[in-house]
Amino acid sequence: MQGKARKIVQAILYEAIAVACVAPALELAFGAGMAQSTVLSVLMSAIAMSWNMAYNWVFERWEARQRRRERTFLRRLLHALGFEGGLVLILLPLVAYWLQVSLWAALLTNLALFVFFFVYAFVFQWGFDKVFDVPLSAQQAKC
Repeated sequence: MQGKARKIVQAILYEAIAVACVAPALELAFGAGMAQSTVLSVLMSAIAMSWNMAYNWVFERWEARQRRRERTFLRRLLHALGFEGGLVLILLPLVAYWLQVSLWAALLTNLALFVFFFVYAFVFQWGFDKVFDVPLSAQQAKC
């Protein structure tokens, strides 16, 4: 699977699994109720999905211009760090507002989510590539 279909399936699967994990964790951590935690996780998911599409578009454009076009461990690590680090910053004001906590508490919450999502993003992307193959941007050019 390649192109837009790959990106759409990837984003939807990634976020659906994320919501199923994050909503109960937020409810447990903040006692905000499952409904409020689910709405927050869906909002975060929608933002993350938009970020996912934009970030992967930029990343794959960069990747396609590299001399070595394979997805090495280091490249996957940089991909996950860039995605999750950017998302932490983007979600900071939403988490602080929604949970009615300070920016510091929201940052700590986002950092905890970062740890989970850093591992999750790496494992998810590796598994997704195994099931659907890597995108053309990561395939060696045929001579």
